[in-house]
Amino acid sequence: MDKEKILDFESIKKKIRRISLQIIESNNGQDEIIIAGVEVNGFIIAKKISQEISEISNSNIKLCKIKIDKKNPLNDITTSISFDEYQNKYVVVVDDVLNSGATLMYSVKYFLNTKIKALKTAVLVDRNHKKYPIKVDFKGLSLSTSIQNKVEVAIDEKKIEAFLV
Repeated sequence: MDKEKILDFESIKKKIRRISLQIIESNNGQDEIIIAGVEVNGFIIAKKISQEISEISNSNIKLCKIKIDKKNPLNDITTSISFDEYQNKYVVVVDDVLNSGATLMYSVKYFLNTKIKALKTAVLVDRNHKKYPIKVDFKGLSLSTSIQNKVEVAIDEKKIEAFLV
């Protein structure tokens, strides 16, 4: 299977910084931002965004992990923080790649079960082949691919890269 690198580590660092700046600019002066990453890769991207925001602003960041069964998103969704902790807060749901939109849509739906101030979405790569009407507020790369193509984000201890497979 041929892989074409679409984002190298340096490019991804720049994309994460830009997404972080956009989140800061759009938070309307909220005292706390919840960065909620979809387990596994989305949470790693969310962690990097949280670190970046902490380095460049005074915003109070709370990191949250979303546990969702991507094969069956109707199963119970859980988060690493309680409902009370994100009530009346600015929430950003983060994933690595937006493919069909199902994972992001169900993750967003979970947060709509309580009163929040604002809800935004962020992805590293938006494939533009959505089956669900989900809009991404912050994206690193918008990529038009064929339906047969897949975007794969490879993460190890030292680097992150994205490939078109």
